[in-house]
Amino acid sequence: MAKKVAFLQGNEAAAHGALYAGCKFFAGYPITPSTEVAEVMSLELPKVGGKFIQMEDEIGAMSALIGASLTGSKVLTSTSGPGLSLKQEIIGYACITEVPCVIVNVMRGGPSTGMPTGPSQSDLMCAKWGTHGDHPAICLTPASVQEIFEETVRAFNLAEKYRTPVMIMPDEIVAHMRERIVFPEPGELEVVDRAPVTVPPEKYKPYDTSFGDIPPLAAFGSGYKFHVTGLNKMADGFPTTKAEYVQAEEERQVRKVEANKADIMKWEEYKVDDADIVIVACGSTSRSARYAVDVARKQGIKAGLFRLITFWPFPEDRLLEISKKVKAFITPEMNLGMTHGIVKGCIEGNAPVLGIFRVDGEPINPEQLIDKMKEVK
Repeated sequence: MAKKVAFLQGNEAAAHGALYAGCKFFAGYPITPSTEVAEVMSLELPKVGGKFIQMEDEIGAMSALIGASLTGSKVLTSTSGPGLSLKQEIIGYACITEVPCVIVNVMRGGPSTGMPTGPSQSDLMCAKWGTHGDHPAICLTPASVQEIFEETVRAFNLAEKYRTPVMIMPDEIVAHMRERIVFPEPGELEVVDRAPVTVPPEKYKPYDTSFGDIPPLAAFGSGYKFHVTGLNKMADGFPTTKAEYVQAEEERQVRKVEANKADIMKWEEYKVDDADIVIVACGSTSRSARYAVDVARKQGIKAGLFRLITFWPFPEDRLLEISKKVKAFITPEMNLGMTHGIVKGCIEGNAPVLGIFRVDGEPINPEQLIDKMKEVK
């Protein structure tokens, strides 16, 4: 039997990926250029017994998301730029309470209102540093409509597995382009559900580290009672200011992601093995970069592409290894050098890093990349 094939927009694919992963709740507030995610969820969620709600603002949407997740549902919201800024306080609350949730943030120009309909890649730091305090960060940057679908499924898996918010950050070009997509059959892609609680209600503690760095999360309404707070807390969920408990809690929350980077990180290497010049890119910019690599090879330039599919955690160790055998890196990005700084920091001066930075709402084209390659001595 032939698989279902469709011609979909990236935002539509994100919604369908969420449904495939078992999402049953969406809360959001309309904002360009992410609104199509909400539109599809409003139509499709009721068909599978799910709930859709448009809140009064992005803060309310993120708060509703946490409440729904605590009842045991897989949850999704979508936003862009200014909306992500508003959500950040509540994203921090989801981090410290360790509540699984998925956030699709379609990157547009900024700061503030910026260019609502123009593409950007300037929110990447927001995924890690947008909310205050030390906390883990997982951020995925798909580059095609098919990949948006598949990475949305993976985002839900990671959120449920590691009890943490996960962000998917396509740029506006990827989110609004239309491409052929092949829908996987049920069971074809892995779908991870929340770990079951194995102790009776009277013995349950929501942050009991005897189960490891990621304690099981019981659902509200299932007979398990526990306290939820944005304060530092002990195993039972009630607040504490005792130094040893606070230190241990903060370190554990970061460690649960850092210790599992091999499971979380994902990237693609294209013609990197023998490359003299390696382009480090994500999203729509990586599509231009791949084309540029092929053209450059025909011109005798040994170029390769390192495509970031997981942006956070950042693959520092692999880039450091590559840096020992190349002449230079190039970081093309629709911002003023966010990836550029990270790459420079992780390769320890082993090779120069050249940047191409555009914030004018236009994509980076292959010609710009080839011209930059020719600057490498």
